[in-house]
Amino acid sequence: MPDNVVTNILDRLPVQLALRTSILSRNWRFKWTMLTQLVFDDNFFEYLTKTSAENNHGGIISRLLLNVKGGIEKFVFFMPKVIDNNDVENINHWILFLSRKRIKDITLTNTNVFFPLKLPTYFFSCLELKHLKLTRCWLHPPHNFHGFPNLLSLQLCLVQFESSELGEILTRCPSLEILDMRFFFYACKVKLVDIVKAKNLKMLSLSVCNIDAVAISSSTIFELVGFLPKLQDLDLDFLDYTVKDAHPWPNPIPEVEYKTTGLRSVVFTYFAGSENEVCLIKYILACSPILEKIVIHPHWSLASDGRLMFTRKLLKLRRASTVAEIDFD
Repeated sequence: MPDNVVTNILDRLPVQLALRTSILSRNWRFKWTMLTQLVFDDNFFEYLTKTSAENNHGGIISRLLLNVKGGIEKFVFFMPKVIDNNDVENINHWILFLSRKRIKDITLTNTNVFFPLKLPTYFFSCLELKHLKLTRCWLHPPHNFHGFPNLLSLQLCLVQFESSELGEILTRCPSLEILDMRFFFYACKVKLVDIVKAKNLKMLSLSVCNIDAVAISSSTIFELVGFLPKLQDLDLDFLDYTVKDAHPWPNPIPEVEYKTTGLRSVVFTYFAGSENEVCLIKYILACSPILEKIVIHPHWSLASDGRLMFTRKLLKLRRASTVAEIDFD
Protein backbone atom coordinates (compact mmCIF):
# COMPACT_ATOMS: atom_id res chain seq x y z
CA MET A 1 0.00 0.00 0.00
CA PRO A 2 1.47 3.42 -0.98
CA ASP A 3 2.57 5.67 1.87
CA ASN A 4 0.17 8.45 0.91
CA VAL A 5 -2.75 6.01 1.15
CA VAL A 6 -1.58 4.79 4.57
CA THR A 7 -1.26 8.38 5.80
CA ASN A 8 -4.72 9.18 4.50
CA ILE A 9 -6.17 6.24 6.44
CA LEU A 10 -4.31 7.11 9.64
CA ASP A 11 -5.28 10.78 9.50
CA ARG A 12 -8.95 9.81 9.41
CA LEU A 13 -8.63 7.94 12.71
CA PRO A 14 -8.53 9.42 16.22
CA VAL A 15 -4.90 9.57 17.35
CA GLN A 16 -5.43 6.86 19.96
CA LEU A 17 -6.74 4.45 17.31
CA ALA A 18 -3.99 5.37 14.85
CA LEU A 19 -1.42 4.45 17.52
CA ARG A 20 -3.07 1.08 18.04
CA THR A 21 -2.51 0.12 14.39
CA SER A 22 1.05 -0.72 15.51
CA ILE A 23 -0.25 -4.07 16.81
CA LEU A 24 -1.79 -5.10 13.47
CA SER A 25 1.44 -6.58 12.13
CA ARG A 26 5.20 -6.07 12.05
CA ASN A 27 4.78 -4.04 8.86
CA TRP A 28 2.35 -1.65 10.60
CA ARG A 29 4.39 -1.25 13.77
CA PHE A 30 5.68 2.24 12.97
CA LYS A 31 3.17 3.33 10.35
CA TRP A 32 1.57 5.73 12.86
CA THR A 33 4.71 7.89 12.64
CA MET A 34 3.42 8.96 9.20
CA LEU A 35 0.54 10.89 10.77
CA THR A 36 0.12 14.45 9.51
CA GLN A 37 -2.97 15.37 11.55
CA LEU A 38 -2.82 15.26 15.35
CA VAL A 39 -6.00 15.89 17.36
CA PHE A 40 -5.61 15.89 21.13
CA ASP A 41 -9.16 16.56 22.25
CA ASP A 42 -11.39 15.47 25.14
CA ASN A 43 -11.72 11.97 23.71
CA PHE A 44 -7.95 11.58 23.56
CA PHE A 45 -7.44 12.64 27.18
CA GLU A 46 -10.30 10.43 28.33
CA TYR A 47 -8.61 7.51 26.58
CA LEU A 48 -5.28 8.30 28.29
CA THR A 49 -6.94 8.51 31.70
CA LYS A 50 -8.49 5.07 31.26
CA THR A 51 -5.51 3.27 29.73
CA SER A 52 -2.35 4.91 31.06
CA ALA A 53 -1.02 4.78 34.60
CA GLU A 54 1.21 7.71 33.71
CA ASN A 55 -0.34 11.06 34.64
CA ASN A 56 2.10 13.08 32.54
CA HIS A 57 -0.11 13.62 29.51
CA GLY A 58 2.13 16.43 28.26
CA GLY A 59 5.12 14.10 28.24
CA ILE A 60 3.18 11.51 26.25
CA ILE A 61 2.23 14.08 23.61
CA SER A 62 5.83 15.35 23.46
CA ARG A 63 7.19 11.86 22.80
CA LEU A 64 4.54 11.27 20.17
CA LEU A 65 5.41 14.51 18.35
CA LEU A 66 9.12 13.72 18.34
CA ASN A 67 8.45 10.40 16.61
CA VAL A 68 6.38 11.81 13.76
CA LYS A 69 8.51 11.55 10.64
CA GLY A 70 7.24 14.08 8.13
CA GLY A 71 5.48 17.42 8.15
CA ILE A 72 2.45 18.06 10.35
CA GLU A 73 -0.50 19.69 8.61
CA LYS A 74 -2.99 19.90 11.47
CA PHE A 75 -2.60 20.21 15.24
CA VAL A 76 -5.56 20.39 17.64
CA PHE A 77 -5.10 20.69 21.39
CA PHE A 78 -7.70 21.13 24.12
CA MET A 79 -6.01 22.45 27.25
CA PRO A 80 -7.31 20.97 30.53
CA LYS A 81 -9.12 23.18 33.03
CA VAL A 82 -6.33 22.76 35.56
CA ILE A 83 -2.90 23.67 34.19
CA ASP A 84 0.48 24.47 35.69
CA ASN A 85 3.82 25.84 34.52
CA ASN A 86 4.85 22.45 33.15
CA ASP A 87 1.80 22.42 30.86
CA VAL A 88 2.60 25.90 29.56
CA GLU A 89 6.23 24.91 28.99
CA ASN A 90 5.13 21.81 27.08
CA ILE A 91 2.79 23.84 24.88
CA ASN A 92 5.55 26.34 24.12
CA HIS A 93 7.87 23.50 23.09
CA TRP A 94 5.15 22.01 20.87
CA ILE A 95 4.55 25.32 19.12
CA LEU A 96 8.28 25.69 18.47
CA PHE A 97 8.35 22.14 17.10
CA LEU A 98 5.29 22.79 14.89
CA SER A 99 6.79 25.99 13.51
CA ARG A 100 9.61 23.84 12.10
CA LYS A 101 7.19 21.28 10.67
CA ARG A 102 5.44 23.71 8.29
CA ILE A 103 2.19 23.43 10.20
CA LYS A 104 -0.88 24.56 8.24
CA ASP A 105 -3.78 24.24 10.69
CA ILE A 106 -3.69 25.01 14.44
CA THR A 107 -6.51 24.87 16.99
CA LEU A 108 -5.70 25.77 20.60
CA THR A 109 -8.66 25.64 22.97
CA ASN A 110 -7.95 26.75 26.52
CA THR A 111 -10.73 25.55 28.84
CA ASN A 112 -9.32 27.34 31.89
CA VAL A 113 -11.49 30.46 32.30
CA PHE A 114 -9.02 32.20 34.63
CA PHE A 115 -5.76 31.57 32.80
CA PRO A 116 -5.38 32.93 29.24
CA LEU A 117 -2.59 31.15 27.40
CA LYS A 118 0.17 33.53 26.33
CA LEU A 119 1.47 32.42 22.96
CA PRO A 120 5.27 32.46 22.58
CA THR A 121 6.99 34.69 20.05
CA TYR A 122 7.91 31.81 17.75
CA PHE A 123 4.21 31.09 17.25
CA PHE A 124 4.31 33.97 14.77
CA SER A 125 6.93 32.17 12.70
CA CYS A 126 4.39 29.55 11.55
CA LEU A 127 4.33 31.12 8.09
CA GLU A 128 2.64 28.16 6.37
CA LEU A 129 -0.52 28.55 8.47
CA LYS A 130 -3.79 28.42 6.53
CA HIS A 131 -6.27 27.95 9.38
CA LEU A 132 -5.99 29.26 12.94
CA LYS A 133 -8.48 28.88 15.78
CA LEU A 134 -7.71 30.22 19.27
CA THR A 135 -9.78 30.22 22.46
CA ARG A 136 -8.72 32.07 25.64
CA CYS A 137 -5.28 32.97 24.40
CA TRP A 138 -3.20 36.12 24.58
CA LEU A 139 -2.09 37.25 21.14
CA HIS A 140 0.87 39.65 21.17
CA PRO A 141 2.81 39.77 17.88
CA PRO A 142 6.47 40.81 18.04
CA HIS A 143 7.71 43.99 16.36
CA ASN A 144 9.30 42.01 13.54
CA PHE A 145 6.07 40.11 12.74
CA HIS A 146 5.58 40.10 8.96
CA GLY A 147 2.25 38.30 8.97
CA PHE A 148 0.72 34.98 7.96
CA PRO A 149 0.80 35.26 4.15
CA ASN A 150 -1.15 32.03 3.57
CA LEU A 151 -3.79 32.34 6.31
CA LEU A 152 -7.31 31.72 4.95
CA SER A 153 -9.41 31.45 8.12
CA LEU A 154 -9.03 33.02 11.57
CA GLN A 155 -11.30 32.24 14.53
CA LEU A 156 -10.77 34.08 17.80
CA CYS A 157 -12.81 33.49 20.93
CA LEU A 158 -12.01 35.28 24.19
CA VAL A 159 -8.63 36.23 22.80
CA GLN A 160 -6.79 39.13 24.38
CA PHE A 161 -4.59 41.64 22.59
CA GLU A 162 -3.67 45.30 22.67
CA SER A 163 -6.16 47.62 20.96
CA SER A 164 -3.89 48.32 17.97
CA GLU A 165 -2.71 44.75 17.43
CA LEU A 166 -5.78 43.30 15.71
CA GLY A 167 -5.48 45.70 12.79
CA GLU A 168 -1.78 44.94 12.66
CA ILE A 169 -2.47 41.22 12.36
CA LEU A 170 -5.28 41.56 9.79
CA THR A 171 -3.19 43.88 7.60
CA ARG A 172 -0.50 41.20 7.47
CA CYS A 173 -2.88 38.42 6.44
CA PRO A 174 -3.51 39.32 2.77
CA SER A 175 -5.17 36.00 1.89
CA LEU A 176 -7.68 35.96 4.78
CA GLU A 177 -11.17 34.92 3.64
CA ILE A 178 -12.91 33.86 6.87
CA LEU A 179 -12.90 35.89 10.09
CA ASP A 180 -14.82 34.80 13.18
CA MET A 181 -14.43 36.87 16.34
CA ARG A 182 -16.32 36.13 19.56
CA PHE A 183 -15.03 38.11 22.50
CA PHE A 184 -17.60 38.76 25.26
CA PHE A 185 -17.04 39.93 28.83
CA TYR A 186 -13.44 40.82 29.66
CA ALA A 187 -12.00 40.67 26.18
CA CYS A 188 -10.75 43.54 24.06
CA LYS A 189 -12.82 45.90 21.97
CA VAL A 190 -12.65 45.69 18.20
CA LYS A 191 -12.56 48.69 15.89
CA LEU A 192 -14.45 48.51 12.60
CA VAL A 193 -11.53 50.24 10.91
CA ASP A 194 -9.39 47.21 11.81
CA ILE A 195 -11.82 44.74 10.26
CA VAL A 196 -11.93 46.55 6.91
CA LYS A 197 -8.18 45.97 6.58
CA ALA A 198 -9.01 42.38 5.63
CA LYS A 199 -10.01 43.29 2.08
CA ASN A 200 -10.44 39.72 0.81
CA LEU A 201 -12.95 38.58 3.44
CA LYS A 202 -15.73 36.35 2.13
CA MET A 203 -17.19 35.36 5.51
CA LEU A 204 -17.44 37.55 8.62
CA SER A 205 -18.85 36.43 11.97
CA LEU A 206 -18.80 39.02 14.72
CA SER A 207 -20.08 39.75 18.21
CA VAL A 208 -21.28 43.32 17.85
CA CYS A 209 -21.45 43.80 21.61
CA ASN A 210 -17.67 43.84 21.70
CA ILE A 211 -17.12 46.32 18.91
CA ASP A 212 -15.73 49.64 20.04
CA ALA A 213 -18.99 51.54 20.59
CA VAL A 214 -17.94 54.90 19.16
CA ALA A 215 -20.77 54.99 16.66
CA ILE A 216 -22.42 51.61 16.27
CA SER A 217 -25.52 52.11 14.15
CA SER A 218 -27.24 50.58 11.16
CA SER A 219 -25.27 52.92 8.90
CA THR A 220 -21.81 52.15 10.31
CA ILE A 221 -22.42 48.41 10.14
CA PHE A 222 -23.61 48.71 6.56
CA GLU A 223 -20.57 50.84 5.73
CA LEU A 224 -18.44 47.99 7.05
CA VAL A 225 -20.03 45.70 4.46
CA GLY A 226 -19.36 48.30 1.77
CA PHE A 227 -15.65 48.32 2.59
CA LEU A 228 -15.48 44.54 2.13
CA PRO A 229 -16.32 44.08 -1.56
CA LYS A 230 -15.82 40.30 -1.58
CA LEU A 231 -17.98 39.61 1.49
CA GLN A 232 -20.63 36.95 0.84
CA ASP A 233 -21.66 35.70 4.28
CA LEU A 234 -22.31 37.93 7.29
CA ASP A 235 -23.15 36.73 10.82
CA LEU A 236 -23.73 39.37 13.50
CA ASP A 237 -24.43 38.55 17.14
CA PHE A 238 -26.11 41.40 19.04
CA LEU A 239 -26.05 39.70 22.45
CA ASP A 240 -26.89 42.25 25.18
CA TYR A 241 -26.47 45.08 22.71
CA THR A 242 -29.02 47.13 20.80
CA VAL A 243 -27.97 48.85 17.61
CA LYS A 244 -27.96 52.55 18.38
CA ASP A 245 -30.46 54.93 16.84
CA ALA A 246 -27.73 57.49 16.24
CA HIS A 247 -26.66 58.39 12.70
CA PRO A 248 -29.72 57.03 10.85
CA TRP A 249 -29.26 56.08 7.22
CA PRO A 250 -30.62 58.55 4.65
CA ASN A 251 -33.99 57.86 3.10
CA PRO A 252 -34.42 57.08 0.26
CA ILE A 253 -31.31 55.03 -0.45
CA PRO A 254 -28.85 56.91 -2.68
CA GLU A 255 -28.59 55.32 -6.12
CA VAL A 256 -24.80 55.38 -5.90
CA GLU A 257 -24.98 52.91 -3.03
CA TYR A 258 -27.29 50.51 -4.86
CA LYS A 259 -25.91 47.07 -5.79
CA THR A 260 -22.77 47.63 -3.74
CA THR A 261 -22.73 44.36 -1.80
CA GLY A 262 -22.10 40.80 -2.88
CA LEU A 263 -23.82 39.33 0.17
CA ARG A 264 -25.48 35.96 -0.31
CA SER A 265 -26.23 34.95 3.28
CA VAL A 266 -26.84 37.05 6.41
CA VAL A 267 -27.53 35.83 9.96
CA PHE A 268 -28.55 38.12 12.82
CA THR A 269 -28.70 36.77 16.36
CA TYR A 270 -30.41 38.40 19.37
CA PHE A 271 -32.28 41.01 17.34
CA ALA A 272 -34.53 43.06 19.63
CA GLY A 273 -36.74 44.58 16.94
CA SER A 274 -35.64 48.22 17.21
CA GLU A 275 -36.25 50.67 14.37
CA ASN A 276 -32.57 50.85 13.60
CA GLU A 277 -32.28 47.08 13.42
CA VAL A 278 -35.12 47.06 10.90
CA CYS A 279 -33.30 49.84 9.06
CA LEU A 280 -30.16 47.70 8.85
CA ILE A 281 -32.12 44.82 7.31
CA LYS A 282 -33.85 47.27 4.98
CA TYR A 283 -30.63 48.50 3.43
CA ILE A 284 -29.06 45.08 3.20
CA LEU A 285 -32.13 43.84 1.31
CA ALA A 286 -32.17 46.88 -0.98
CA CYS A 287 -28.45 46.86 -1.77
CA SER A 288 -27.76 43.12 -2.13
CA PRO A 289 -28.97 41.95 -5.55
CA ILE A 290 -27.61 38.40 -5.21
CA LEU A 291 -28.78 37.86 -1.63
CA GLU A 292 -30.29 34.43 -1.06
CA LYS A 293 -31.29 34.38 2.60
CA ILE A 294 -31.48 36.42 5.79
CA VAL A 295 -31.91 34.44 9.01
CA ILE A 296 -33.04 36.38 12.09
CA HIS A 297 -32.88 34.91 15.60
CA PRO A 298 -34.78 37.33 17.87
CA HIS A 299 -33.75 38.27 21.38
CA TRP A 300 -35.46 36.21 24.07
CA SER A 301 -37.04 39.37 25.51
CA LEU A 302 -39.00 40.11 22.33
CA ALA A 303 -42.63 39.27 23.13
CA SER A 304 -44.98 37.56 20.67
CA ASP A 305 -46.72 40.86 19.81
CA GLY A 306 -43.36 42.46 19.13
CA ARG A 307 -42.35 39.54 16.93
CA LEU A 308 -45.57 39.85 14.92
CA MET A 309 -45.04 43.58 14.40
CA PHE A 310 -41.41 42.98 13.47
CA THR A 311 -42.42 40.32 10.94
CA ARG A 312 -44.96 42.65 9.30
CA LYS A 313 -42.31 45.32 8.89
CA LEU A 314 -39.94 42.83 7.29
CA LEU A 315 -42.51 41.68 4.75
CA LYS A 316 -42.95 45.25 3.48
CA LEU A 317 -39.27 45.82 2.77
CA ARG A 318 -38.11 46.16 -0.84
CA ARG A 319 -35.69 43.51 -2.06
CA ALA A 320 -33.07 43.93 -4.75
CA SER A 321 -32.80 40.16 -5.05
CA THR A 322 -35.74 38.27 -6.54
CA VAL A 323 -34.83 35.11 -4.64
CA ALA A 324 -34.05 36.58 -1.21
CA GLU A 325 -35.82 34.84 1.67
CA ILE A 326 -36.29 36.07 5.24
CA ASP A 327 -36.32 33.35 7.88
CA PHE A 328 -37.55 34.79 11.19
CA ASP A 329 -36.83 32.04 13.69
